[in-house]
Amino acid sequence: MKGTGVALITPFTKTGEVDFDSLSKIIEHAISGGVEYLVALGTTGESVTLNKEEKKQIYAHIAKQAAGRVACVAGMGGNNTQEVLEAIKHFEADGYDAFLSVSPYYNKPSHEGIYQHFMAIEAVSELPIILYNVPGRTGSNMSAATTLRLANASEKFVAIKEASGNAEQFMDLLNEKPADFEIISGDDNLTLPFLAMGMSGVISVIGQAYPKEFTSMVRLGLDGKFVEARQLHYKLYNLMKGIFLDGNPGGVKYIMHKMGLCENVVRLPLVPIHKEPANKLDGLMEQF
Repeated sequence: MKGTGVALITPFTKTGEVDFDSLSKIIEHAISGGVEYLVALGTTGESVTLNKEEKKQIYAHIAKQAAGRVACVAGMGGNNTQEVLEAIKHFEADGYDAFLSVSPYYNKPSHEGIYQHFMAIEAVSELPIILYNVPGRTGSNMSAATTLRLANASEKFVAIKEASGNAEQFMDLLNEKPADFEIISGDDNLTLPFLAMGMSGVISVIGQAYPKEFTSMVRLGLDGKFVEARQLHYKLYNLMKGIFLDGNPGGVKYIMHKMGLCENVVRLPLVPIHKEPANKLDGLMEQF
């Protein structure tokens, strides 16, 4: 899981159904742009608004379209441990290389509860597991100590997507982690400085819209070519911030709609971005 993964959006038709033709176009756009792996049904994929049958079809479609050209990661998390375990037990893993599993949200579990949740997942998973810490969405931070405890408890835990924004926590992880455990950025606009700290890459939102430029920046950073990487970072910087002006994935869906890759449709309780941020993104795309 080194380099650039992209947290794929789930495109919808104008009438609200999953748009598999557009999903194929988005996957081809990402692969041709050089991404290393695809992440299906994370937060950006609006997974919480999809039913079980839609999720099953999307997982299968992404793996079939990728056809082994890049790695595929399945978003598989939740705040009901038993429900997550059942979903993993019935998951058709062909074409997938790992799960991405978010720390339980809304319940605000203790560190011990988070640890036990992931150890229960580890016990039933046949795939490697990427942990996901995103306190802004879950309402609780998975501490470096808990992450390191999990990383040392099982080789199935291969990485963490860290989106806490806490540089000291990142450095604690990088300083104390097992050698084969990867730290992955969960923030597009912080990716380059985090690569300088020693992170292995990113699971990106903007990377599916501008894969060529973003993956080039990440590769340059991984190669230690930070002067060249910095030029691409600042070329993308305002867009990386701009797509979150009115929520995610509304911003990136708007950009990809303007690119002709999908409709500008999200599912309630999300709504399309408003006029002011849309105008802002129009200007940023023109500058780019």
